[in-house]
Amino acid sequence: MLSDEPALIAARYGLAPLPVEGGLFRRTWAGPVDGTGRPSGSAIMVLLSIEDGLFSAMHRLPIDEVWHFYRGDPLEMLLLSPSGQARVEALGPDLVQLTVPAGTWMGARVADGGRWALCGTTMAPGFVPADYEGGDADTLCARYPGEADLIRALCRPDAPTHLTEDPDA
Repeated sequence: MLSDEPALIAARYGLAPLPVEGGLFRRTWAGPVDGTGRPSGSAIMVLLSIEDGLFSAMHRLPIDEVWHFYRGDPLEMLLLSPSGQARVEALGPDLVQLTVPAGTWMGARVADGGRWALCGTTMAPGFVPADYEGGDADTLCARYPGEADLIRALCRPDAPTHLTEDPDA
């Protein structure tokens, strides 16, 4: 159960569980849809909470994703590039926006010492469920062994690697 402030935020913005990836979310905008069913752009709000085990599981997308920090505590974001490089970024009051390049494995959780964070993401063109590819801990650890502990903390065992339906439906 969320503590007081995150629970109030979730209720105020109508946030609901984000299947597979994790956290609480709501799509706040989607642009006009093209002939393939893809919106020209999309935006979501997402709430992550350490107390409730709400984190953004390792995944990658074929389109750049811009993350925005709104309030709460900083996030620790693990970014694993296709070239084999790994880095951890702190999204929070000191860095309020971060672009995750297409094809980058990413996962996020509230940084040590924090409790919760309210963030958003924006994509153009917009997100469709077929874009989502969830990370497998063993595969990612073999490719990025120096980040194995954090990778395992940001993966959900037995979670599907692809979405079968629109989380907004």
